[in-house]
Formats: sequence, C-alpha cells, structure tokens
Amino acid sequence: MLLWLTEYLQQYYSGFNVFNYLTLRAILSVITALLLSLFIGPIMIRKLAHYQIGQTVRNDGPQTHLSKSGTPTMGGALILIAIALSTLLWGDLENRHVWVVLLSTLAFGIIGWVDDYRKLIRKDPTGLPARWKYFWQSVVGLTVAIYLFQTQTSPVETTLIVPFFKNVAIAMGVFFIPMTYFVIVGTSNAVNLTDGLDGLAILPTVLVAGALGIFAYVTGNINFSEYLAIPYVVGVGELTIFCGAIVGAGLGFLWFNAYPAQVFMGDVGALGLGAALGTLAVAVRQELVLFIMGGIFVMETVSVILQVGSYKLTGRRIFNMAPLHHHYELKGWPEPRVIVRFWIISVVLVLIGLATLKIR
Repeated sequence: MLLWLTEYLQQYYSGFNVFNYLTLRAILSVITALLLSLFIGPIMIRKLAHYQIGQTVRNDGPQTHLSKSGTPTMGGALILIAIALSTLLWGDLENRHVWVVLLSTLAFGIIGWVDDYRKLIRKDPTGLPARWKYFWQSVVGLTVAIYLFQTQTSPVETTLIVPFFKNVAIAMGVFFIPMTYFVIVGTSNAVNLTDGLDGLAILPTVLVAGALGIFAYVTGNINFSEYLAIPYVVGVGELTIFCGAIVGAGLGFLWFNAYPAQVFMGDVGALGLGAALGTLAVAVRQELVLFIMGGIFVMETVSVILQVGSYKLTGRRIFNMAPLHHHYELKGWPEPRVIVRFWIISVVLVLIGLATLKIR
C-alpha cells in the first residue's frame, strides 16, 4: 500500500524514489513487524489470560513443564497479524508471489487456529481431528502447488535445483505438484512438532526466513543470479519483504516467548510459519537448501517417525520421549540448555545453506 503511495508522491519529490529499493523496504518491513509485535503483544497476552486461553500440559511429559500449565497460548496469531500488516504495507501488491506466500501462510494459520480453538475454548482434547487437519492442509497445499505450476512463466520455476552443483538441475514437470505439496505440508507439520519449548521453534524460523530472504533477493535479481549461477525467477525478489516481516514478527514474539515464556504460539503460529517457509523455499527454488537450513525441524520430525515406527515394530522406544527436545530434557538437560544448543545448531545449518550460493 505504501509503495503505491510513494510511487504517486515521486512526481512531487524525487526523494521518494528510495522506496523503490527492495533492501530499504525489507528493512522497514522488519522494523514494522517488530514494532507491531511489541505493541500488540502485551494487549493480546492480557486478553488471552483474561479469557483463560491457557496451555494444557501432558502428565506423561517432563515434570518441569507442569508449571507451564495455564500459560496463554494461541499467541501465533500475533505473529501472523504482524507479518500480514507489514507485508501489505511495504510489499508490491501486484506481485503474485507475495499473495501466494501470504495466503498460504494465513490459510495454514486458520487451520491451526481451529485446532487451538477446539482444544482450548471448546475443551475438546482431540482438537481438530487429525484426518480433518491433514485434509485441509492437503487442500491448501495442493491448491498452492497447482497454482504455481499453472502460472509458471519459465521452465526454471518448476525445476529442482541441486545445491553445491552448478549445472545439476532436474526438470520436474508435473511432478512439481506433489513435490511442492510435500514441502509445504511437511514443513508446516515439522515446525509444529518443534514448537515444544520456550523459543525453540521461533528463532530457527527467523534464521531460516532471513536466509530465504537473501535467496529471494538474489534469485529475483538478474545480475546476482547470473553471477552466482542460480536460477533467475522474475518478481520473486519481492518476497524479501515477506521474509523481513517474518524476521521482525518472530523477534517481536520471541520477546514474550523467551524462557520462561509469557505466551506460546500454538498451532495457529506453528502451522502458519511452517507453511510460510515451505512456500518460500518453493518460490525461490531452494527446496533442498530448506532441508539443510531447517535441519532442526527435520531432526525433530525424524525422531517422531523413528519413535513411532520402532514402537510399533519392536515394542521398544529409541528415545526417552519424542520429539527430540523432550529426549534431552528427560536425560537431565535444563530447558534453556536444550533451547540454546538447538539454536546454535540452527545457526550453523543456516550458514551451510547460505554457503550453497557460492560453493558450486
């Protein structure tokens, strides 16, 4: 919205040309989302506490979590509001990539909101039944995948880019649709599984989003993409604004979510943010790099798969408890130690992902 305003004002004062620069608008997007989160956060926390929308803690989990019972949750709505407003203010609203990623994020957020609403307000312990949750995730994921496939403007938009290899790319054709579906739905659920400790999921999300913002910027710039030997996708650079909004909103939420947390994001935040990362990775053609940078999310998901599979096949558990962060808690690690060490791993993995820009 503000981009349109500044374009209009350029005829009166040339200084408004500065808002045409992606880098400036990305910085403003970060700051706007951060300030919105910091402003709305206390109001939302008070409202959630007033209506007693608090976390329910499992009795079979780490005993240290029992004290978290009643902590306000569904705070992920704060993140999504800040992301949406900041993107709408600073993004180019004529860019299809912006709308695809934003609507995908909000749609998955709505699915998470319904799940949280049923659990916390209607006191239904099952929340949104798994089959219905997966059904609606599939509907949104497939809709996004089919739309991106149908609206591609060049073959590179449906080509799988293999990191670390300059000339290795796989034309996916129609198989782009199931691949995109699994990336979006899988990442959404992976972030949701990781969201189990104070601040554990949000900082890796911020780091990955920031890195994807760099990928979006260079992928949408014909000169940088040619220099780095990565695919050039027209218009995808505008997603830098959206990535900046995730960074700002995420940091603002972390202000309240840091140990000991004043609020939890709930499924509304975790599912929405996961879908955002998955859709971003598809748009900038870096699905495999997302797998590297989001290694924490992958580890958590794999730990659950292995735990369930092992128990069903052998009757034995591999970990003390899954997801993986609970395993280390039950081994005696204090919660802050688990969180910070997982953050450190995430930083390293994001740096490795960024290194693929040059190591080819």
